[in-house]
Amino acid sequence: MILANDLKNPEAPVLLPDGTWALTEMHLDRGWIIRISGDGSNRHVIAKTGRPNGMTLVRTGELWVAESLNPPSLLTVTLDGSVETVLTGCDGEPFLFPNDLRFGPDGALYMTDSGIPVLEWHDVPEGERASVHTDGRLYRIDIADASIRKLDSGIPFANGIAFGPEDDIYVSATQDGWIYKYNWSHDGKVSERTEFGNVLDPTKSGFRGGDGIAFGRDRLLYATVSRQGDVAVMNQDGDVVDQIVLDGPSPTNLSFGPVGQRKIYVTEQGVGQFEVHDVPTAGMPLHRGP
Repeated sequence: MILANDLKNPEAPVLLPDGTWALTEMHLDRGWIIRISGDGSNRHVIAKTGRPNGMTLVRTGELWVAESLNPPSLLTVTLDGSVETVLTGCDGEPFLFPNDLRFGPDGALYMTDSGIPVLEWHDVPEGERASVHTDGRLYRIDIADASIRKLDSGIPFANGIAFGPEDDIYVSATQDGWIYKYNWSHDGKVSERTEFGNVLDPTKSGFRGGDGIAFGRDRLLYATVSRQGDVAVMNQDGDVVDQIVLDGPSPTNLSFGPVGQRKIYVTEQGVGQFEVHDVPTAGMPLHRGP
């Protein structure tokens, strides 16, 4: 089912408490956060920020947004449209491409940065994207005082992020197709990253890469694969055990539907739509911060 179309580079679907959806439209013609009714019939703009990418919701009702361009920053956005800049860098090092973010079990916010300015990335020919240098990063932010710590760098275009069933951190890398895994501890520290599994289908060609990810209650990881036209479903050994074929060719992110549903909602930028697909599980509950 197509819940909404006529979208421009949609990303970051967030289910709101009233059953409506917030998502971003990254295309520079729009560069805003929108709200879509549960049946897809109505939509309105919450706020225009520049090029908002990833997004998550805190218990108090604010959206935390990874703004990738104007300038690269971490924002808070209320549902009535008030925008505040929280951070633009870490220890004097500016953000390059804030991409996706999730709250952890400790109430801190964890954010990926793809490690290359977004306009520079878009200028790279697709045939060269797998080899161009990027310095993808993983950050931890204490939202109480906006203190920030870099946990890792050198990730090949860090993209989607999720906490797994055992509270490990998973990060997708667009350039090489790997999902990387970090053991996480309650003091906010992580282990060195390890390779969990690869989402690239060896039967397909051309530049493709992992994007947004989310875990189901079945302990399987659901991973959108940009330019591959599917959601790769991975078991706890990192093996791809299923592929959900999409209507459009280039998914960016996904979210599980309301409690009681067994559906995933997928943003797709190739043809600009918000797709709904049946799955055999509900989503694993997300952490929502303090």
